[in-house]
Amino acid sequence: MSSDLVYDTALFFWRLIIGIFFREIRPRGAYHIPHDGPVIFAAAPHHNQFLDMLLAIQVHRETGRRVQFLVAAHSLKRKWIGFFGRLMRSIPVVRAQDNANPATGRLSLSPDDPCLVLGHGTRFHDELQPRVQILLPKYAGAFSAEVVNVLSDTQLRIKREFGGDSGKGTGKIREKLAELRANGVEGTEFKRIPHVDQAETFQYVYEALNNNGSIAIFPEGGSHDRTDLLPLKAGVSIMALGAMVNNPDVKVKIVPVGMSYFHPHKFRSRAVVEFGHAMDVPETLVEEFKLGGCHKREAVSKLLDLIHDGLKTVTIRAPDYDTLMLIQAARRLYVTPGQHLTLGQVVELNKRFLEAYVEFKDEPPVQRLREDVLKYNRILRDLGLRDHQVPGARKAGWRTFGLLCYRILLLGVWTILALPGLILNGPIFLTASIVSKKKAKEALAASVVKVQGRDVVATWKVLISLGLAPLLCSFYALLVTLVMTKANAPASWIIWSPMVVVAALIMIGFAALKTGEASMDVLKSLRPLVIALVPRQQQYLDQIKDMRIRLANELGEIISQYGPKLYDDFDETRILVPSASVPPSYNQGLQHRKPRDPQGRLLNHPMSWLDERLFGWSPGYPGEWASTPDYSDNDAGDYDNLQCLSKEVAVGDISPFVCSVQTFPYEVVVTVTES
Repeated sequence: MSSDLVYDTALFFWRLIIGIFFREIRPRGAYHIPHDGPVIFAAAPHHNQFLDMLLAIQVHRETGRRVQFLVAAHSLKRKWIGFFGRLMRSIPVVRAQDNANPATGRLSLSPDDPCLVLGHGTRFHDELQPRVQILLPKYAGAFSAEVVNVLSDTQLRIKREFGGDSGKGTGKIREKLAELRANGVEGTEFKRIPHVDQAETFQYVYEALNNNGSIAIFPEGGSHDRTDLLPLKAGVSIMALGAMVNNPDVKVKIVPVGMSYFHPHKFRSRAVVEFGHAMDVPETLVEEFKLGGCHKREAVSKLLDLIHDGLKTVTIRAPDYDTLMLIQAARRLYVTPGQHLTLGQVVELNKRFLEAYVEFKDEPPVQRLREDVLKYNRILRDLGLRDHQVPGARKAGWRTFGLLCYRILLLGVWTILALPGLILNGPIFLTASIVSKKKAKEALAASVVKVQGRDVVATWKVLISLGLAPLLCSFYALLVTLVMTKANAPASWIIWSPMVVVAALIMIGFAALKTGEASMDVLKSLRPLVIALVPRQQQYLDQIKDMRIRLANELGEIISQYGPKLYDDFDETRILVPSASVPPSYNQGLQHRKPRDPQGRLLNHPMSWLDERLFGWSPGYPGEWASTPDYSDNDAGDYDNLQCLSKEVAVGDISPFVCSVQTFPYEVVVTVTES
């Protein structure tokens, strides 16, 4: 009981912290989470380092289950991370690469045998032995290989050639070795990675699963900021199969979890945690695992493939950044101004678009549309507009000028209200920004999989803020107490002043958070208004508006043409039917009702009634000039609906009579036959 209380207290603390950092967090498919029995949550991509623990928050909120994370042992050695990790029962994992040490001399490859390594000034007998791995430097591809036999101090054999059996790694290494040889350097430096016995880690996992517990693991092995998944490590398969072999009564379920972020490194960004179908571990693989040897390796590999397939259904995996940006642009064009998508629907559309693009990217219509969409994006960038602001383009007049003046005034009001909190907390913001950027550079230099090191930024922002906030509050409280003492204030005032200061700082900080958020929303809406008032700019706005309509229509045609080829149930499972026409009025039916705000963010778009009634433009409606919902490369967002309820209705007892199910924020419309 005491252990559960400690865990729940720590989780409550992190729920507050993560709730402050993220503007919105939405679960998808939470009804897939098993409420009892042993469960392994296999989550990917690992894009936000320690803030990815929001998975545990969502699981606990939905089912009350307490998730234990597998965390790198070297991370738990850090003071505060280790402290909170122990409170939340984290299981340490010793990663071999964390213990890599420089070795003596340099090495090269035999010209005839890629598995024969030649040393130059090396001491293979003293420093290496079978099962130890060799790690090449980053400039040589950072490939690793396991030693199987040390022949001499200058010769050894590796299990497989560097980079695997494809030979791509070997070719790259030989090119680098030739380049070094041309510069008078023979061979490349290397590191030794000792073999790590994970028996203790597996024992902790087996114990948790035997007690019907739940553990979470990121099978990629480390955090990164790539657009695609890293190769999965075999540990998750070994844990599931090993637990069932050690105890035949244990029936482990594996739940794939997709972590989708909208700017994970930015403060007040958004996230979606998607839970896939819980998978049973096949008994045939358990029996095969028992046989050991090559059969064991085959069983581990097969289960890992099943887990990878499960992760494909809940993650967005683009081959590169440009493709991801293209997919997001197409998804925005597919959504017309009068249609309101939830965060979950946005993630689902991104996945479908990406899958379809990879399948049909060589088709001429798709290639032409790709070029036009990229051109459209370039024009938007040159004009300083965002896609969701284009449909609201209209002829400039006194209302445009009045709306601009009103919003500038509104921006000034919210900025003034946010200023005290910004000034008082300025040291925290500045320090967190500087340190997080420095840590990102260090992480990037030490990694071979990171692109910009953004996966560590949010974690360091939070850690720095947690460390400085109490110190800063104490400093302000002490300062006020000293001032009160020198002013000969009454003793009761001096005693109460620190507590009053701390309470005031909390309220000022919260006010600054909300008013600053509202200020940014208003600020983003100003540029289109300014552009509309510039002479002769209206013709460019009309052109880009027509271009958007044309691209949306072309996209709709391509989707209708190729969608049925990819999905047999395309017409039944498509999320919405696109329409590039003028957005319908919000009073023309339930489908276009103004979306409600379930979180009560009254300060996000203040005085929206005046914006609508005085100027005729509503800052809270999609398609208008204000900073309305747009998920992808913008910071705005949307609100979830009752996807879970709609799915339960569709498969419930009345499913034979259900003709259609439509979901809206906190509303469900079910159409049934008369019978």
